[in-house]
Amino acid sequence: MHVVVTGSSRGIGRELKTRLTERGDRVTGTSRDHSSGTRLDVSDPGQQARFAAQIKGDPVDLLICNAGVYLDKSMALKDYTAEVWAKSLAVNVTGVFLTVQAMLPNLKLAETPKIAIISSQMASHARAPGGSYAYRASKAAALNIGRNLATDLKPEGIAVGIYHPGWVRTDMGGQDGDISVQECALGLINEFDVLSLDTTGCFHTWDGQVHAY
Repeated sequence: MHVVVTGSSRGIGRELKTRLTERGDRVTGTSRDHSSGTRLDVSDPGQQARFAAQIKGDPVDLLICNAGVYLDKSMALKDYTAEVWAKSLAVNVTGVFLTVQAMLPNLKLAETPKIAIISSQMASHARAPGGSYAYRASKAAALNIGRNLATDLKPEGIAVGIYHPGWVRTDMGGQDGDISVQECALGLINEFDVLSLDTTGCFHTWDGQVHAY
């Protein structure tokens, strides 16, 4: 199986790449700084086009849209700038869409293609504890994109799942997280494996629980 993982230089993305490779999958990892496989700033249409050209004709069985930023962690409302919003939305929202758009020809070449979008429980409208405005809004938009892609791509035979990876002990999540990056990756991989057209559009946690939208 050929898997493409964006944002694979650190944290969850790096662990997903490691675990998938260990089990025998062929993994193409991308990162913004070229430290893990192919260089790809997901918010840059030019880099998306170059990446698509590099793997043209190569079926992609699973696309994991993992690249993301959390620029406003613990940020006070008064400190928000237009730049914080622009960068957050460019990577976490536009980046997801551009990646799917660029990889669509490759996905269509696979027998049972799947797209996994890493969102967050912070995307849920059922949770509103305040703060992290740009991150929450961008992850909610990523969830919305995934839900609508599931509808549009189902006739093409492409399943789409959206996932909350848990509160993970990473640079982004901090060291007070509930689970290790290893637990997260293994749980997510199991979720990706069972994703099908019957469950397309799902919003699940890393351990298989259905999350409120």
